[in-house]
Amino acid sequence: MNLTDNKKLVRNFYNLLEQENYSAVAELCHPEFVFYFQVDNPILGAEGFVASEKANFDAFKGFTMQIHEMIAENDKVAAYMIFEGSHTGKVLYGIEPTGKRIRFSLSMLLTIRDGKIYEKRAHFDVADIKAQLIR
Repeated sequence: MNLTDNKKLVRNFYNLLEQENYSAVAELCHPEFVFYFQVDNPILGAEGFVASEKANFDAFKGFTMQIHEMIAENDKVAAYMIFEGSHTGKVLYGIEPTGKRIRFSLSMLLTIRDGKIYEKRAHFDVADIKAQLIR
């Protein structure tokens, strides 16, 4: 795949996540997919990744996750995005649904292998999210 194809793959991946189409998201993951939730917390396989994301996203039904910047080089794609949603779904970080609207930035680094997403590294501020939920 070329850099344009890699960026299209990543954009499609996040569009499907935003639609909560988890089975289609899993199909875009490499068989040896690894998700790093923050720095040193690997979650192995598409199934573990989907379960992790669903647990978070179920707290924010109807959320958006807009990509603002994307850079591709070799087998890597970096994406900067803004997540917005109202906490009307499930408990998150031990906090009951507050109905509060939150907004935070995320930086993602994805590795592409064999036309699939092989690795995803997520970076965001959990303390900021919690603070927005309890304000």
